[in-house]
Amino acid sequence: MDEKTNTLICLGAAAAANCVPCFEHFLARARAMKLAEEEISEAADLARKILNGAHVYLWRSIESAMGREPQPAPACFETSAGKC
Repeated sequence: MDEKTNTLICLGAAAAANCVPCFEHFLARARAMKLAEEEISEAADLARKILNGAHVYLWRSIESAMGREPQPAPACFETSAGKC
């Protein structure tokens, strides 16, 4: 795998893992490599979508386990057929 792809994957993984020090490390690496801000933003945005999907799924599962009617999923979550 090339260094650019590796850095963008690590950047997104750090964001999805809620690891601020890791994100800052890979952000500095990406900027040192002169990656486009649009590429960096896209990696972070994809991580946010995954994290948001996981959060929605978690709370729907909790509501269901407690015998409550789960809240409807946002439209962006439904496109994934209920899976991250």
